[in-house]
Amino acid sequence: MSLSTLFEQAQEFLQLYYFESNLGGVEKRLDEVQAEIMRSGTYCLTEEELSYGAKLAWRNSNRCMGRLFWKSLKVRDRRTLTTAREVFEDALEHLESATNGGKIRATLTAYPTEEEGNRGFRILNKQLIRFAGYTKPTGEVIGDPDSLEFTKYCMSLGWEGKKTAFDVLPLVIQREGEPASWFVIPEEKVLRVAITHPEYAWMEELGLQWYAVPVISDMRLEIGGISFPCAPFNGWYMLTEIAARNLGDVQRYNMLPEIAKKLNLDTRQVKTLWKDKAMLVLQEAVLHSFQAKGVTLVDHHTASEQFLEFCKQEDAKGRTVQADWAWIVPPASGSTLGVFHQEWDNQILSPNFHYQPAPWKQEEADHIPNFTAGKCPFSAN
Repeated sequence: MSLSTLFEQAQEFLQLYYFESNLGGVEKRLDEVQAEIMRSGTYCLTEEELSYGAKLAWRNSNRCMGRLFWKSLKVRDRRTLTTAREVFEDALEHLESATNGGKIRATLTAYPTEEEGNRGFRILNKQLIRFAGYTKPTGEVIGDPDSLEFTKYCMSLGWEGKKTAFDVLPLVIQREGEPASWFVIPEEKVLRVAITHPEYAWMEELGLQWYAVPVISDMRLEIGGISFPCAPFNGWYMLTEIAARNLGDVQRYNMLPEIAKKLNLDTRQVKTLWKDKAMLVLQEAVLHSFQAKGVTLVDHHTASEQFLEFCKQEDAKGRTVQADWAWIVPPASGSTLGVFHQEWDNQILSPNFHYQPAPWKQEEADHIPNFTAGKCPFSAN
């Protein structure tokens, strides 16, 4: 990125920040940033700019349905940390604070980045908490099939799991120019929710569970031309993310056939709608379980109403909501939801979150021109 382009992006963000925050002195700040860029080739965001920029990134996230609460995001500035262990210990603090005893708090933590002149970090896991996946000699998968490749990578670093269906993967952290380090996440830091059903006692016998907080840890946060490749963030789960996708998808835990069997459904033909019936029971179980344990979870009907309220509020502010329809509409009960019947532009605004290549995947790493290179997830259709 040229210095002029960087300043243009900084200018666009700072003018927006000062305008929306009703602050004076933006010209003075722009002069400071321009001088810093000319002197060092980059600039550093203030803590206040970082905080507001992270909130704007959530507001601009085309694929997120929970943006009504963007102003409530708690932003933790940890750009002074210098070692992988410090990042690991702080990530545990993020997890504990975000978990909040089950009353989940939307939280983002920003770690050092090369683009502000520091040696940056990457957390290589998709999420801070994620279950491992193992392949038995018979070809059967134990655990999460989506984690098979990363589990092998962790084992190549020296980690060994218990080979159960719900082993928490270690947190793998890499500082620029250093080899990756792995750290075991203490069990007491992980709030698990056992899945039961209010009517079917056999649900508990399946031994299903899920973790309370989805802390995304492999995306790149961009604010004013500055990228943060290590900025884990979380909201709270929507019901269908766990029931329909994580536990229900064929390529994940694939629990619908087992649940259908327990319900004595005819699975010989799809026209019996056994998948739909099993899915509803699984959703009932997940919703019941989270509510019984006092863990924040939003059902897809409520989430749809909340997103439409967000759209209404943005319209009142004279802003146009950008959204990816295929991601906004949940994977269950589509046409019964208000969002199903809406349309949005899908332009990518800044600040925002973006996908980035995984350093541990050699085929991707070979094509990464620099440590923070990434790819916008919303334009890769």
